[in-house]
Amino acid sequence: MSVYKRPGKETYSFDFQLQGRRFSGDTGSRTKREAQAFEQSRRDEARLELKSEAAFFADRMTFEIAASRWWLEIGQHQKATDTVLRNLDRLKKWIGAETQLEIITDSIIAGLVARRRGERVPIRMKNGKVKPGKLVSPATVNRTCTQPLREILLRAKNVWKVKVADVDFGRHLLKEPQERVREASHGEEDAILSQLTRGYDDAVHFAFLTGCRRMEILGLEWPHVDFFSRRFTVTGKGNKVRTIPMSDAIFELLWAQKDHHTLRVFTYEAARTKKAEAIVRGKRYPLTEAGLKTAMRRAVPAAGVVNFRFHDTRHTAATRILRASNLRVAQRLLGHSDIATTTKYAHAMDDDLRQALEASTTKSPTTTRADSDKLMNSKGNKT
Repeated sequence: MSVYKRPGKETYSFDFQLQGRRFSGDTGSRTKREAQAFEQSRRDEARLELKSEAAFFADRMTFEIAASRWWLEIGQHQKATDTVLRNLDRLKKWIGAETQLEIITDSIIAGLVARRRGERVPIRMKNGKVKPGKLVSPATVNRTCTQPLREILLRAKNVWKVKVADVDFGRHLLKEPQERVREASHGEEDAILSQLTRGYDDAVHFAFLTGCRRMEILGLEWPHVDFFSRRFTVTGKGNKVRTIPMSDAIFELLWAQKDHHTLRVFTYEAARTKKAEAIVRGKRYPLTEAGLKTAMRRAVPAAGVVNFRFHDTRHTAATRILRASNLRVAQRLLGHSDIATTTKYAHAMDDDLRQALEASTTKSPTTTRADSDKLMNSKGNKT
């Protein structure tokens, strides 16, 4: 046993090597027997550590090892880590922790997709009980089952150089309905805003002007508004920060909010006093997500507008800006990292092109086909 006392120390230290790796430290024990027992325990732990490390870098790998390594390298850095872990746990349970990657074939993946597709979204009742709701959507199946598995297997194959089965994931990704793009007319916008008051109207008007998401609007604070340079900064999905210049309309709208709150830009005026929440009628408080959702849900039908959600204000702003400029400008406004995401608004340019084509092919009302024939005949007679 390689235990010893350092000069001036009352406790024993240990020092040993396994597979070319050195392990050393203090046992915390004053007797040699206890120190030797500690060292033996540390040797056993070291063997397990080395075995685990070897599995991480082997040319063949179990799904549990692959999922753990993917989590350490990729998953833990993604947004909504709780959801990522749930997806990994589900896959590990269904595939089997000890299943080798090289036997996860198209047949197995098809079964996983079918199983996930057959699950239902749980609905929690007021009495605390949970009942099954509607079937999970194709998008949910893709994002919680097929895509995580695809990322793990592709990383194992292309980065770790681990042997995996030849899988065609294109066959397993379910077709998702294309996201709709609902644009409000200026009349619909005015009608909706007319039904909003007390600060909710300003927030929704700002959404129509800028295309900002609801949480970007609710989270906007005065340190991020620069009236001097006429710019403001919002934090979007994935904590991505983007700076947007102010138009005259945006400048005026924000300037009108400056005396309402010391930190938050968008506030509402309390309609009634709520002692339990320390809210006093007539005073202003930061807008909340629940409050803005409720205000919008009431205003839209009251305005006589159908099939319109808060997020459609973003679609409206994007479509309008695209008609006046180009995809790159719309991409910057919306904060899309990939311009392919912005192309769903390309219908705006299609509409402009269609109108231009219609205008170019429309015959002049002062010149008919008969008039053209007469003109040609007269020219022929003259010659």
